[in-house]
Amino acid sequence: MSFFEIIYVGSQQEASTIIVNKLEEELKSGLSSLGLATGSTMIPIYNGIAESNLDFSQVTAFNLDEYIGLASTNKNSFAFFMNERLFSKKLFKETHIQNGIAEDKQLECERYEKKLDRHPIDIQFLGVGENGHIAFNEPGTSFDSLTHVASLTDSTIEVNSQYFDDHEHMPTQAYTMGIGSIMKAKKIILLAFGEKKRAAIDALLGNNITEQWPITVLKKHPHVTLITNIK
Repeated sequence: MSFFEIIYVGSQQEASTIIVNKLEEELKSGLSSLGLATGSTMIPIYNGIAESNLDFSQVTAFNLDEYIGLASTNKNSFAFFMNERLFSKKLFKETHIQNGIAEDKQLECERYEKKLDRHPIDIQFLGVGENGHIAFNEPGTSFDSLTHVASLTDSTIEVNSQYFDDHEHMPTQAYTMGIGSIMKAKKIILLAFGEKKRAAIDALLGNNITEQWPITVLKKHPHVTLITNIK
């Protein structure tokens, strides 16, 4: 039997409180592996976690994605984002993120997927793009895809380039956990806020499951919690 829960919130701070409480319960039940996302949606969440008393010293963390061509020391890399927002404030047993400057891209994808298989994710956090992408799995990505190199759509590049001082240096490719990789997680917590995400949430809550809206694959997952202010 599948589990699909919608929690409506008035703010991202309220969402953060809910997530901290959920993680507290999961840690008591033996949480050992956590899938993490980046982006502005996650900032209030990580702020709340950083300020909490949650203990992740026995938890292994995996990130969804990383830009190709950016070293972990680059302020626009997701590795830098995670270190700044969470890993410098909370001790984890291990943290894993794809190597943006790996010499062999295919080997890096295979290496990461093997690590995921060795540490099955208990809870995966997800955001969603305006076009329904999850991680960097753009519309048309196979539901069976594993960790791979994704070419970013113009719309994704336009949205994400706001975080780059020089828009021309915004990467056009990224490593990403595939949709198949994400679906291996035991539980998924999806966060979506603001009118720009309404079309994606409408697709999720509609009747169709299609690779043109990657978010709709979550209908097939056995345990999803959606936290949103979109009604």
